[in-house]
Amino acid sequence: MISLMRALALSVGQLGDPAILRVLGKTALISLGIFAGLGVGLYFLLEAALERYAGGDPQGFGALLAAAGMLVAAWLLFRVVALFVLQFFADEVVEAVESRHYPHASASLRRLPLREELANSLRSLGRTVGFNLLALPLAAALLVTGIGTALVFWTVNALLLGRELQDMVWLRHRRNADEIAPIGALTRFALGGIVAAMLLVPFVNLLAPVLGAASATHLVHRGRTERLHA
Repeated sequence: MISLMRALALSVGQLGDPAILRVLGKTALISLGIFAGLGVGLYFLLEAALERYAGGDPQGFGALLAAAGMLVAAWLLFRVVALFVLQFFADEVVEAVESRHYPHASASLRRLPLREELANSLRSLGRTVGFNLLALPLAAALLVTGIGTALVFWTVNALLLGRELQDMVWLRHRRNADEIAPIGALTRFALGGIVAAMLLVPFVNLLAPVLGAASATHLVHRGRTERLHA
């Protein structure tokens, strides 16, 4: 756990790095752009439905429904969209951290082809949707507890996020497909849990994916070093 806190501290300290700022800007703009496009599409869809079935749009009711729908969608789906977008810029985060802290690591870095990046992103998206849907019945049953539902989704997404963030780095450095990643399951879960919590906080959620990827980079390289000297 100490290594995770150290990794997070180093990642926060590198937020001012121009390379990290570029990734932050691109992922934030593209993620927000996706939600803006969805919002516009939802608005026109609701306008058409109200005009057809309700005889018009009284006092901008369609716009109000679209805005409410996008707020809910942003809260529920921001993590999915942000991580999907970050997959395509993960190389830049990994390289920025490595160039400052682990310059020797560039020798083992493997650039993933676009097809592999897209396949990884789609698999990640599928896992996220699938496991959250599987958790839905239990989450619904725990609604009466007040906090049980939130804990179920936090746990599921902590597990998923920890793996995704690890793989963003590890897939670029492993020597073969059978090599085990050098991050322990508990540390991976803790990293995913911290990032999952950050994704629920407005504005902080724009930083969370990049901080998670940077922290995973530190954890992978420190884990590799410890493994070599064990």
